[in-house]
Amino acid sequence: MGRKSRGVDRILGEHSVLTSWHSMEPEEVMAKLGSVKQGLSSAEAAARLEKYGRNELKEIKKTSALSMFLAQFKSFFIYLLLFGALVSGLMGEWLDFSAIIAIVILNAAVGFIQNYRAEKAIENLKKSLVQKAHVIRDGKMHEVMAAEVVPGDILVLQEGDKIVGDARLFESDEIRANEAVLTGESAPLYKAIKAIKPAAILAERSCMVYSGTAIVGGSGRAVVVATGMSTEFGRIASIVQEVERDETPLQKKLDEFGRRVGLMTIVICVAIGVFGVLAGMGILEMFITSVSVAIAAVPEGLPAVITICLAIAVKRMHKVNSLIRRLPAAETLGMVTVICSDKTGTMTKEEMGVTDVCFGGKKYDAEGLAGKRSDTDFKWLMETGCLCNDAGFGISGGKRVMLGDPTEQALIKIGVKYGFDKDKLNETHPRIKGFPFSSERKMMSSVRRSGGKTISYVKGAPEILLKGCTSELVSGKVRRLDEKRRRDLTSIHEGFSQGGLRVLGFAYREMRSGEKITQKSAESGLIFIGFQGMLDSPRKEVMPAVRACMDAGISVKMITGDSALTAKAVASQIGLRGDILRGDEIAAMSDEELSSKIAGIAVFARTTPEQKMRIVEILKKKGEVVAVTGDGVNDVLALKRSDISIAMGIRGTDVARDVSDMILTDDNFASIVNAVGEGRRIFDNIKKFSYYLLSSNMAEIAIVVFCMMFGFMFGWPGILALIPVQLLWINLVTDGLTAIPLSVEGPEPNIMKRKPEKAGIVTRNVIIMWLLRSAFITVACILLVEEMGRADIVKMQTIIFTALVFFENFNALNFRSFSRPVVISKPNVWLYVMLAFSFAMQFAIIYLAPLQAIFGTTALMPEEFVDIFIYSFSLLVAGEVIKGYLMVRNRGKK
Repeated sequence: MGRKSRGVDRILGEHSVLTSWHSMEPEEVMAKLGSVKQGLSSAEAAARLEKYGRNELKEIKKTSALSMFLAQFKSFFIYLLLFGALVSGLMGEWLDFSAIIAIVILNAAVGFIQNYRAEKAIENLKKSLVQKAHVIRDGKMHEVMAAEVVPGDILVLQEGDKIVGDARLFESDEIRANEAVLTGESAPLYKAIKAIKPAAILAERSCMVYSGTAIVGGSGRAVVVATGMSTEFGRIASIVQEVERDETPLQKKLDEFGRRVGLMTIVICVAIGVFGVLAGMGILEMFITSVSVAIAAVPEGLPAVITICLAIAVKRMHKVNSLIRRLPAAETLGMVTVICSDKTGTMTKEEMGVTDVCFGGKKYDAEGLAGKRSDTDFKWLMETGCLCNDAGFGISGGKRVMLGDPTEQALIKIGVKYGFDKDKLNETHPRIKGFPFSSERKMMSSVRRSGGKTISYVKGAPEILLKGCTSELVSGKVRRLDEKRRRDLTSIHEGFSQGGLRVLGFAYREMRSGEKITQKSAESGLIFIGFQGMLDSPRKEVMPAVRACMDAGISVKMITGDSALTAKAVASQIGLRGDILRGDEIAAMSDEELSSKIAGIAVFARTTPEQKMRIVEILKKKGEVVAVTGDGVNDVLALKRSDISIAMGIRGTDVARDVSDMILTDDNFASIVNAVGEGRRIFDNIKKFSYYLLSSNMAEIAIVVFCMMFGFMFGWPGILALIPVQLLWINLVTDGLTAIPLSVEGPEPNIMKRKPEKAGIVTRNVIIMWLLRSAFITVACILLVEEMGRADIVKMQTIIFTALVFFENFNALNFRSFSRPVVISKPNVWLYVMLAFSFAMQFAIIYLAPLQAIFGTTALMPEEFVDIFIYSFSLLVAGEVIKGYLMVRNRGKK
């Protein structure tokens, strides 16, 4: 299979010796563990607790608050800014130094606060109840803390118990366990005593119960074979710590972006310096000039604006039931190309529901039976499902809730839906005697008094139940069941089963007066009523969510531990199209074979945790951006290796939540799609203010370079078009404050109707756009200087300074949308406020004497302001005309 780290191989190897308990007989297990059915002595239990340690999972390595804070500085862009601050400090430019350091610290603080709050929110999601267990010690049953259970302890298991250690059953009274959190199986699994072949996968080890799973029916006893990190839960928790997490696509793109900007800055600065020295300028003077250009080139506010953008988006995502733990993960959602989702509880309700029924010789959809309420056959089917049933209503937390086996709950729910209340039926049909379900005979029966008659209500496996039936109820009349009809009914229930349904048959028998009630008499000579087929039904929001993913160019793949038939049935109901691949087939494939077929696979069934991780790794190698959802320990490996890991907040395990980037507070797949839309909005907005900042900065560089060249060639006064404090004001205040409102722009039209973004922030089209806008601004500024004031350097710098502020403010309006003209876009109030503030501050800098001294400006005449306004406003007009043309052209193509 795919590559693993040496640590993972080591852990799997060490654990392999613990995986054969299911192949041993109970007596052999007891002997190896030095235990007996009467339990350990208290002294022995204490000694083993000292030897093996407490029955607890070691915390996956937590990040300290200090490490979390320092992690905010791990970015090439931040390194670039810190270098700029260092150079400014060495040159004595303490205002520049202080401003850049303040921006870097602000960026780190916002990121740290968001991450820290997310961690606290996760802590609040964890259960605070201390778990306990019932064990046999010194020959008596004791209630002990789960952490004090040791290998060799005898567990006493009852319905509702949560298993506290991996254990080998040696007594079982129809125990049924819900192991979905570990295996992905949606239906409870029946447990037995018989040893299983050594090669059996986890979901097939019927003689074992595992830590973290729950008993949903029956009772029994088991000897603990593993605790703490030696359990199946612990094994995967150990592997998780060996699996390294990749950087998010956004982090990679920003680092790439920072390197490109840094390289461009170095090249330009060196070129300017060399050009100046060759032209006869002093080395120190050209060094200062080069540093000024570097200040202009680097968008100091970009990291802070990105962090603020992500923090705002995180709050919006929380409103759509998505808790983001790491800021970059919010944007990663926008680039997701594949969603690998588990089935149980995320795509489905994690509760069994009747979907198909058969009675009177006909099949029906369970949703359309309202008109059958008075039908005699339907009435018998519903009443038998409710009366031959150990589930029922109880009180939990002051509320009336359903308790018992999920399959039996499903029968009661459909009964209630169509007016058959079990509590009322119990009153009118008092129970006389019952024969519980057993895995040997695969049936159960409940004998009750009904209207003066004694009736046995029976349900069971269809193939077994039909053998005990001699007649069939059709249209309220009892007809003899011949072999042809028996084959027809067998074909019906096989069809239900092939559709992934769990099928039960129902029958009854009217007991003769004075007849002795025995299991044999209650379950023979039966009158067949019909079938009910059950499925862990999909959430109603999932089908439209899957369709939305397809429209958005996102591939959805279901990865489950459930059977292929069940997974196929769910996939069909939610509109998931593609092939199905089983775990045993995956195991037989090389990475190359799996990679060649993986695009066409929609469902992976009966998978192991290692196979889930392998699937994710192969998808990533193919260039996909992969999101993985999960709730159980079986999902953790895949979660850790994904580009963005999504855990369930309600029923998710602590270990799954601890490795996740995002938590669904409602456990709903549809919430992922909402979050993807928000992620795309984030990425669009990051591109908007990144392009805005970089196009503005490119113009600043070009102006500085051209003014220096014009100074040499045409005798313009001085070298610098802008002094460092003016550059810093534009970069941090004018650009920075204006860019923040761009981060809250609404979504682009059809945001979920386009393919995911795979390109980096800097593309060929972006470079062309930068050059055109920068050229437009540069030429306009030079024309203004030629027209108004090249004889006076202070006047020239004031004109360029003011023109750049005006140009960049109107440029910000252009970047509100890539496709919609600003005149038809919803108003962005915060942007307008920031623009007004920027214009007002520019007037103050030009006309107030204290600010004139700080910024090196001089007053301009009103007509000069008019010229600056006309030139700068023309940039907005040009951009709007182009977007209007593109809108008309795109409509014409449709």
